Amino acid sequence: MDTLRRLITAIAVFLVASVIFSFFRGSQSGYGLLNFLKGEKPEQESFTTPTQAKLNLEDVKVLAAMNDEFARLSATVLPSVVSITTKTVRRGQTAWHPFFGLVAGRPQVIPGLGSGAFISKEGHVITNYHVIADVSEVIITTNDNKKFPARILGAHRERDIALLKIDSPGKNFPALTFANSDEAKVGQIVFAVGNPFGLSGTVTQGIISARDRHLSDSQMDYLQTDTVINPGNSGGPLVNIRGEIIGVNVAIYRGDENVRAWQGVGLAVPANDARAVIDSVRNQARQGTATEGGYLGLELSTEPVNIDRSIGTSRVGAYVTDLDPNSPALVAGISVGDVITALNQKPVTSPRELLAQIRLLSPGSQATLTIVREGLVMEVPVNVAPRPDAKE
Repeated sequence: MDTLRRLITAIAVFLVASVIFSFFRGSQSGYGLLNFLKGEKPEQESFTTPTQAKLNLEDVKVLAAMNDEFARLSATVLPSVVSITTKTVRRGQTAWHPFFGLVAGRPQVIPGLGSGAFISKEGHVITNYHVIADVSEVIITTNDNKKFPARILGAHRERDIALLKIDSPGKNFPALTFANSDEAKVGQIVFAVGNPFGLSGTVTQGIISARDRHLSDSQMDYLQTDTVINPGNSGGPLVNIRGEIIGVNVAIYRGDENVRAWQGVGLAVPANDARAVIDSVRNQARQGTATEGGYLGLELSTEPVNIDRSIGTSRVGAYVTDLDPNSPALVAGISVGDVITALNQKPVTSPRELLAQIRLLSPGSQATLTIVREGLVMEVPVNVAPRPDAKE
């Protein structure tokens, strides 16, 4: 009897609960349990998607044009950019074994990665020196995934520029030209192209954030950019809106040493410096030697000085603002306030160009500076020294 009573009680509670639920559920819309129990099918849920974009291309003509131009520029430049993979073989450590004596460990193969760009139809590639420094093998992969072994023709260690040549009979590689980096302006649009983290064919867009205003042949000058640059971008081109190389990406600033990714500040070797190095390396490629960079110890004003025609020398000069202690220029008698108008009889066109020419001088050689001092023109011989390590 107790079991039957409990069963009747449970059924009664269920019925009362069902009535109460039906009362409240009846005032609500939607498909519920009662609808299911009644065998009713749920209504088809509406799903209406918009058929047109919020804005028409006619509403954003400038953005649409920029979108097309950026895509066209990227498609034009990408075939000229290559991926550079390297191998460095290090000898294994030797250890003493009680039975076998000295035993050499297995050699260690260290892979490397960087970027580069064709600068000649014959397959010459520009990249950073640190990408190929002390490596045992260099392989270049083009944008269409063709692989070629490459030779190192020469490099400038201090300026961090190297020239490679792929082993291929091809004579029509898609080369890029150099821009005049002296005309680079803060705020102008640039694109960094390369292979960050091994991801080939990557393009990032930004601006030139700053130019190094401190001119010295003992310190390197860079273009600063906010284009996204990460490990693997080294050696890739920084191009302007004409697809010209305005710089060679070389480094990223790491405010936090524990963060290796981009933090908003990238550095690139100005195109004029890179081009001067390439010209010098080509002259020395037969000997396979690397230029170390000449040094006189000059610091120059950013802007060129206009020279009065009546003085009878170059119309443009570079104003000396400071000299390194015990530097060759100071020893030779150059003073603060002198205006340099020529190097080895070659007229000065800009302070940056003068410093680039000084860095290409051979240490141990002698150079002649033509200067204007208190309205008088004089020539000063100076001994070229090896460039000290730059403090970057």
